[in-house]
Amino acid sequence: MRTASRFLLLILCLLLFAACNKESAVPTSKGVAADFTLRDLDGKEHKLSDYRGKVVFLNFWATWCPPCRAEIPSMGRLNEVMGSKDFVMLAINVDDNIKDLESFVKEVPHNFTVLSDADGKIQKLYKVFKFPETFVIDRQGNIVEHIVGARDWSSTEALKFFNTQIAGGK
Repeated sequence: MRTASRFLLLILCLLLFAACNKESAVPTSKGVAADFTLRDLDGKEHKLSDYRGKVVFLNFWATWCPPCRAEIPSMGRLNEVMGSKDFVMLAINVDDNIKDLESFVKEVPHNFTVLSDADGKIQKLYKVFKFPETFVIDRQGNIVEHIVGARDWSSTEALKFFNTQIAGGK
């Protein structure tokens, strides 16, 4: 009887832990995007849920990653075209040294919001381990696409895709 009670208690504890662990609820590709708050380099907080009602381009990148660096100009062009619509681009940098990020953004022109995830908390939350990785989040806060690797975000196909998402995803 004692063993059964201990086993039942262990199962109950595991279930409670799983229910409280937000990371376990995060999809690896599609589903509801986990909310988070990160700061940009000016110290301003950005909360993902504050952008509900917009299509969110959520990109994880690092300064030491050549493909990440290569896609930055096309991300800027995409943001230039889509930025006046219900669209927001958030680029989450995963460098653990904030000085590297600060130097990089001073040298490389960009027109989108760069957020720092120096402790890797959001990277782990989204289970990102290849760079770059991009999540497209619809107006309701659902991940509709998960892209691994660099892309030409200013291509005709990409522009058409984002215009469709902004129009309602149909």
